[in-house]
Amino acid sequence: MYACVNGTRLFFDVDGTEFECGKDRMVQRPVLFLLHGGPGGDHSSFKKVAGQLRDVAQLVYIDHRGSGRSDPCDLVTNTMDQNIDDVESLRTYLGLDKVVVLGSSYGGMVAQGYALRYPEASARLILCSTAPSYRFMEEAKAFVREKGTAQQQKVCEYLWGGCFSNIGQLHEYYRVMGPMYATSFDSDKFETGWQRGIRNFHQLNLGFTTFLTEFDFTSQLKNIMCETLILSGKEDWICSPLQSRIMADHIPQAELHIMEGAAHSLADDKTDQFLELVREFLSRN
Repeated sequence: MYACVNGTRLFFDVDGTEFECGKDRMVQRPVLFLLHGGPGGDHSSFKKVAGQLRDVAQLVYIDHRGSGRSDPCDLVTNTMDQNIDDVESLRTYLGLDKVVVLGSSYGGMVAQGYALRYPEASARLILCSTAPSYRFMEEAKAFVREKGTAQQQKVCEYLWGGCFSNIGQLHEYYRVMGPMYATSFDSDKFETGWQRGIRNFHQLNLGFTTFLTEFDFTSQLKNIMCETLILSGKEDWICSPLQSRIMADHIPQAELHIMEGAAHSLADDKTDQFLELVREFLSRN
């Protein structure tokens, strides 16, 4: 499905009902917006695991502008600020009241910005494997220098320099870095997942050379007043548990869980624990 907002067409997909039949009444469930990572990823990575949350919420998967199945658009508009505003425009387009926003990695950065800019529309917030500021990048660079293989250090130069020139280089990057992204990495499953997804390396280049090098929500996090669930993998190399602790320390109603044996792709590494924590959070009165 598509929504025409802010000069472009955003792709979104809906799974589950907002109202379900109770014994003697219709029961309203929360609407959960899912924001993917990247920049330049798509929503496909959510569906296998997060799709199981349809029993407690209506799920709305969103491809950021120019990403995935959303229409191509002028690259200069592919900013974090615009992604934040696009989420709000989609909410109003769909005629929704408050929504719960789950953001993973870059999507979690957009989700923080959304909760700060549109507090009246934010029911609850779920932040997975993410960070509150540009400082995550120096930590990640140090991690790769100290613990990465020579090949991993080499492919990361594409990321830090924002110089991916084709989709083959991006594929090589994720294949080589796969064991760092997920403790459960499996090369065959990676190839299958890669075929399902649609990626935009131009957006990734833009993010890692512009807005991801300067954004900083840290001092503003005290203004996020909605209940917030923060999930982090103890082995996460790019958005370390330190970044999650910073968010938890600053957001007044934050609840932090650091998952043992999980890395950046924590929903894949610890699927049952992820689902249990998110399902319980969404089911609270």
